[in-house]
Amino acid sequence: MGARRTIALVEDHALIAMGFRDLVASAEDLHLVGMVESVAELPSLGADLDLVVLDLRLSDGSAPEDNVANIHRMGAHVLVYTGAEDKKLIQSAARSGALGLIRKSADPATLLDAIRTASHGREVFGTDWAAAIDADSRLNDAGLSGREQQVLSLYASGETAMSVARRTGLSRDTVADYVSRIRRKYSEAGRPANSRIDLYRRALEDGILEGPE
Repeated sequence: MGARRTIALVEDHALIAMGFRDLVASAEDLHLVGMVESVAELPSLGADLDLVVLDLRLSDGSAPEDNVANIHRMGAHVLVYTGAEDKKLIQSAARSGALGLIRKSADPATLLDAIRTASHGREVFGTDWAAAIDADSRLNDAGLSGREQQVLSLYASGETAMSVARRTGLSRDTVADYVSRIRRKYSEAGRPANSRIDLYRRALEDGILEGPE
């Protein structure tokens, strides 16, 4: 057996973290250095890490792409570990250079296999990850700002411009300007959005809205 791979978990749900700890303890080739609730706490572990297993949605509000970038600067690989269905967050992690995604609902053998694979710097393939990567390669990014995404999420859901204005604190005319700008950006990206239905579809494609169950 080769040297044990050193890993850390970033997870802010205590029960999930405990279950993860107990599972990894059963694997002789893996050494769990520690568990923390944010990426900012990783240096406190004082260890060189091969892999960080990263919860996709953390309560500190940090963005997946920022977390992955910070972990890479520490010299470790990243495996996303999530129960979330948020396509936008998964796509963000896929763009960031993480090696793959494993569901918290995965069986123990699948999870351990994914950790071992990623700890050696190899990609972990799965349907969620493949779909996120494929979506990124198929669809040109419209480059919407955070405010534009907020306006789109409300307007494409069927709210009137006046209703969006009340909820965002903007004027109705400013909301109309945002909608026009959003349409223009999608058109420039080769993804026309001339109607409200088109805007709804673009919001679904980009993970700004989630589709019906």
